[in-house]
Amino acid sequence: MNDFQPYSYTDSVTADRPWLASLVGVQDTNSITLDLTKFTQGTHYAVSANPVLQGRNVMKSGIPLGKVTASGLYAPYSGPRSEVQTVTVTGSPTGGTYTLTWSGQTTAAIPYNATAAQVKTALEGLSNIDVGDVAVSGGPHPGTAIVVTFGGQYLGDDQPAMTATASLTGGSTPGVSIATTTAGGGASASDGTEVLAGFLVSDISFNPGSTKAAGALLWHGEIYAEDCPIPFDPTDVASTEPGVSFHYRTR
Repeated sequence: MNDFQPYSYTDSVTADRPWLASLVGVQDTNSITLDLTKFTQGTHYAVSANPVLQGRNVMKSGIPLGKVTASGLYAPYSGPRSEVQTVTVTGSPTGGTYTLTWSGQTTAAIPYNATAAQVKTALEGLSNIDVGDVAVSGGPHPGTAIVVTFGGQYLGDDQPAMTATASLTGGSTPGVSIATTTAGGGASASDGTEVLAGFLVSDISFNPGSTKAAGALLWHGEIYAEDCPIPFDPTDVASTEPGVSFHYRTR
């Protein structure tokens, strides 16, 4: 499928790889070069706590990858866009609550000065939103908007807009507005990473400030998609590199 040479290991192929469903095809790997500038600390890698690594960063195995067309380097698979909706409290209220309604379900009352964590808890209390289906950031209200990003079972899909019902007090004509800042679905990139090339088969360590690192690409095998270190929904994969083939299993 490409002109990289096979990558070999000396460690156990199942060690620290909960996303790897079986050993079938595990030797179908290629050595690749990662563009580290495309990866995000905390999402894709973390600073190692192992004193032997002396503060080096460690990239997580199981990250889905795409190939950047212009450079030939590998970066996180972009996949379809996730739906992002923003909740803004207007009018500077000093008290009261509001609720959010999504897909026919309505949350419990949310305080006028709610934090992102409180909005997340309220949304995950709905019967049609499981824990992990939304990531919530920003806030607290009323001074700062709260951003809701759909993931989990709704990753990469267009979603209906939330609506709000407010019972706010104080301020000047207080209210709650909802805006869809990113519609779900459709390719989120056009640089080549919207095409799935495979998965990073092993943790790799690299020095902070490095821009490139060598790794191994698994392009054939069986995967537990729900155990990948970042959200990944195989039903949203629109295209793959030639020769790439995966079976996705559930536990």
